[in-house]
Amino acid sequence: MSSSATEKLDASQSTAISWKQTLSNHTPAITLLVLCIVLSFVTPYFLRVQNIVNILDQVTVLGIMAIGMTAVIIIGGIDLSVGSILALSMMIMGWLAKTQGLSWAIAIPLGIAAGGLCGLVTGLLITRANLPAFIATLAMMSIARGLANIITDGRQIIGYPDWFVGLSINRYFGFLSFTVTIFVALAFIAWLVVKYRPFGRSLYAIGGNPNVAYLAGIDVKNTTTLVYVISGLLCGLSGVVMATRLDSSQPSSGNGYELNCIAAVVIGGASLSGGIGSVSGTIMGVFIIGVLRNGLNLNGVSPFVQQVIIGLVIILAVVFDNLRRRTEK
Repeated sequence: MSSSATEKLDASQSTAISWKQTLSNHTPAITLLVLCIVLSFVTPYFLRVQNIVNILDQVTVLGIMAIGMTAVIIIGGIDLSVGSILALSMMIMGWLAKTQGLSWAIAIPLGIAAGGLCGLVTGLLITRANLPAFIATLAMMSIARGLANIITDGRQIIGYPDWFVGLSINRYFGFLSFTVTIFVALAFIAWLVVKYRPFGRSLYAIGGNPNVAYLAGIDVKNTTTLVYVISGLLCGLSGVVMATRLDSSQPSSGNGYELNCIAAVVIGGASLSGGIGSVSGTIMGVFIIGVLRNGLNLNGVSPFVQQVIIGLVIILAVVFDNLRRRTEK
């Protein structure tokens, strides 16, 4: 074979690989686009402005939590306690403000801080006590849920002020609420940090190989602990956001959110083995779940069937991740 023919063959193979890699990197965005197109034909209500606004509101809580879960999964960890921490944070906030008479300006930060404290304990259990992340977060899930119920003996706290509830109801520019704005701002900041800052690069290094990361000068234990603290703080913030939507604090809130949170990150292209993932992909995963649930609701699909469908989507996402990693080897 002549050198020119060999060069053409190499160029064509390189182009094919490039297109394949591009398609792989943008799979979540393509999936979301296809899903939106299909639903726009299936139901005439899907593309209405009010429905789009509803989707934005519905994904805010999950989206904020998923940002923290992204960092956790990138370092090769897992966090099963996010839903319980959300409930504990919202209960502490409500209890301090409604029962103890504290100012909301104090109660809200303390509720969020409670989530960060839970994350700190989890991080220390993993890095100092050398517990597997699965066990440490499973224990925290039980502890946080129990404390959330103990605070009011399992009763909800109701009757929040209008300005508080208005944070998720009042619209700016016709579609943005204050809570949605917080979600968008956090997603943008997290994207910048993970993609362009040294802290973000250290997450990928730890997820790729913690021993190599340590030899490269990264403080693996403290960085890992910090990641769980951030995840806890974002869960606390999610609890506050959910309270604005429910006009109450309920100890049962957040049930099942840990699975939805992990699903959003995995559907967004992250690998449960660590070292792979992105904030932008996670946001796409959050919207895929939100749009899918919205479309199923509009078509009258049972919530129980929706759980089955979401589970199948998770399986497909993990299978795709395994196939992608095999082809890259």
